[in-house]
Amino acid sequence: MMPIDEVAHIATVPIEIEVQLDQQWMSLSDILALEEGSIIELRRSAGENIDILLGSRLAAFGEIVIIESQMGVRITDFNVER
Repeated sequence: MMPIDEVAHIATVPIEIEVQLDQQWMSLSDILALEEGSIIELRRSAGENIDILLGSRLAAFGEIVIIESQMGVRITDFNVER
């Protein structure tokens, strides 16, 4: 039996996917000064490795990709540790 067959009965249950691109420390006054359209610079760029979390648990690894004008994530490996 394939793994997808084992979870077929719950395959349509929605689950949150979280991709953390970067973290930035800012003072409260800098945060309060943000306006619509403000840009927060990050240190990460296309091609860098990132973690992919499912329900707060590390599930996979990926890399940042730029497709036309969109930023995305390419899955490169799955976390098989239990």
